[in-house]
Amino acid sequence: MLLGLVITLYSSLALAKEVYRSPSHIALSNDGKQLFVSETTANTVAQLRSVSGKLVRRYTTPSEPTGLALSPDDKKLYITTGVSNGQVLVFDTQSGKKIASYKTGHSPTAPVVSADGKTLYLCNRFNHKVAIIDTESGKTRASISVKREPLAAALTLDGAHLLVVNHLPAGAANAGYVAASISIIDTKTSKVSNEFKLPNGSNGLQDICISADGKYAYVSHVLARYQLPTTQLERGWVNTNAVSVFDLNKMTFYNTFLLDDIDLGAPNPWGIATSENGKILAVTHAGSHEVSLIDRVALHKKLSPDNEETPNDLSFLVGIRKRVKLPGLGPRHCVIAGQQLYIAQFFSNDLAVADLSNTDDPVVSTLPLGPVQQMDITRRGRFLFNDGSFCFQQWQSCTSCHPSERIDALNWDILNDGIGNPKNTKSLLLAHKTPPTTVTGCRANAETSVRAGIRFFMAVLPESDAVAIDEFLKSMKAVPSPHLVNNQLSVSALRGKAVFKKARCNKCHAGDYYTDLNLYDVGTGTGREIDTKFDVPTLIEIWRSSPYLHDGRSQSIREVMTIHNPNDDHGYTKNLSGDDIDDLTEYVLSL
Repeated sequence: MLLGLVITLYSSLALAKEVYRSPSHIALSNDGKQLFVSETTANTVAQLRSVSGKLVRRYTTPSEPTGLALSPDDKKLYITTGVSNGQVLVFDTQSGKKIASYKTGHSPTAPVVSADGKTLYLCNRFNHKVAIIDTESGKTRASISVKREPLAAALTLDGAHLLVVNHLPAGAANAGYVAASISIIDTKTSKVSNEFKLPNGSNGLQDICISADGKYAYVSHVLARYQLPTTQLERGWVNTNAVSVFDLNKMTFYNTFLLDDIDLGAPNPWGIATSENGKILAVTHAGSHEVSLIDRVALHKKLSPDNEETPNDLSFLVGIRKRVKLPGLGPRHCVIAGQQLYIAQFFSNDLAVADLSNTDDPVVSTLPLGPVQQMDITRRGRFLFNDGSFCFQQWQSCTSCHPSERIDALNWDILNDGIGNPKNTKSLLLAHKTPPTTVTGCRANAETSVRAGIRFFMAVLPESDAVAIDEFLKSMKAVPSPHLVNNQLSVSALRGKAVFKKARCNKCHAGDYYTDLNLYDVGTGTGREIDTKFDVPTLIEIWRSSPYLHDGRSQSIREVMTIHNPNDDHGYTKNLSGDDIDDLTEYVLSL
């Protein structure tokens, strides 16, 4: 009897503690009648009737689903999942049965299927590669290197080119121009044929769509004003939010326009979609829980490739855009089916559905994916970290400068240690366990930095909200390095582990987190910062946080050990052989 009571109580608790579903990606069937929604933190994908919202079935994945695509006949659903054990799962959409799975390499996402259904393209985000896979055999035909963290992709209508969105800038951060880019892959040659450069400061690229006529591509992103000291938030002084446009007939960058208003930001643009009739361009604002409905015809009448001031014009969309407040929180990807716009709302366990038949006053409803749940403290911290609605004039959220809680690859002139000495953004992984949290140690710990960040870059929040953000950041887990082989150090990395001790790197990069938590002069200070002591950062996940050194001058770990360590102030590397440097680099990048 007691056992039965325990089982009943456990079952009741299990029902009460329904998982957060966190919808993120949406795939739409060709007839517009079926929706497939990735439920990120539930490790499931929901199949729904688009009109009624009725749940047809759920597909289970071994880890978070990271992307969705349908075959041209809608009979197969491709789901990317996994990190170091990345794979594509293939399901029959009629029976719901898994019919195949392919190994795809590290961190697969953004699957795209060719028009004939024979080829699957996907991004291996942390390998900085795009894989081309034969859908019949599951074999990878090619693996193509792109700039950095490919996160989204789209095929041109003729299938000749794959446009790949690189999430973050690559290269040194102390250059005059620092921005992420779009890689163009020629599908016949399986090679990168071109690159679209975005305006200086472009980062946090999220999504891409192509107009129904195939003439233009649109990409959502943050446009940082990183070359200005962070003395104010007004008028987008720190971060603005943008869409970049590309001419696909000429295969050139066209222009960039801002989603912000003069006194109201549109933080963290994410999902982007165009209507079938070409009249509407929809862009979700993940940080302010809105969607912009832009008159696309009027947009192109106003947008000129020759106007260099357009990316600075905070009034550009006046009269041709409707900002719509959504009923949920954290909008992500979106799709348009006829007159219906569907938006995944990450923090609300549902989809927003906007009727586009009247864009002046659209009716917005919801399709629930599960019961409404109260956020626990960690979930609330995650929400607050991504929420820009409480920021002064909504210009940004924490994630604007720390996408995925890591880095934006930019240098910022933060006023915590004076003005005129920009520093590279630090990853927040393990920040609470590896104080101090600023390069020069002026913030003693992560708790202090969180509260200072809220106060100086957002607005005033109650202490309980700062505590929630602390708890979220503490919950973060390191991503296994793509340099590992079967989750183990490679032969080269094992040799490098010995070199790590030989070069006395372990003197400062010591302990479980590879830092002794002290400050040292490593000879990289310049100008007024000569002889400045800098914090010893953790080396865990260092492979993900380039560029390196306090001012981001070093593009690679190898450069840290060679070009920027001429006097052996930063480990004894000057007399190491080239092979030793190679092995040491491999070891550090494997941590």
